[in-house]
Amino acid sequence: MADLTVDCITSLDGFGAAEGWPGLWGMHSADYLDWVGQEGAQDHVLLMGATTYRLFTGFIESGEEDMSGLSGTSKLVFSRTLREPLAWEGSTLVRADAVVHVRSLKDASEVPLRTIGSLSLCRALLAAGLVDRYRVVVFPVVTGATGRDRVYDGWPDVRLELVASRAFDGGMQLLQYVPTVLDGPPASEPSR
Repeated sequence: MADLTVDCITSLDGFGAAEGWPGLWGMHSADYLDWVGQEGAQDHVLLMGATTYRLFTGFIESGEEDMSGLSGTSKLVFSRTLREPLAWEGSTLVRADAVVHVRSLKDASEVPLRTIGSLSLCRALLAAGLVDRYRVVVFPVVTGATGRDRVYDGWPDVRLELVASRAFDGGMQLLQYVPTVLDGPPASEPSR
């Protein structure tokens, strides 16, 4: 059975991006980029939605970001609005329900699955109980005035068990958790 890892980047106040700020809030360090490259070189299938696909292909077309490390990676793009053929090498359009399709993939394959961006896809997969690992890189910035794409809006309640952590140069923190979706807040212990 394939493991599914949800990867997110966030400001300290929980935003996935901010108006007027460069990608990665302009704080990517050499050791962080090395880690990203090592992770990208491992065999896996990337899962994304149409918005992330459009964003990344825009980066490729403009030359703003180097996406060449992902070119050879198999990518499944969940969308009802995109049309074939998809321009980004290794991309396959999936029109089926993402939760049903990913559940089937997990059962049928040993190749690890990872998300990239795609906040609504991540929420849906988490709520369905399909996520085995949740990795977040927290960037040391608060973007309260300019932040956009709140990462955790619409999430169910989730208990997170920390299984790994790492500090990168520049103050970024990698936190890796095993998530457990909760039906609601845990019952409180009676006070004594």
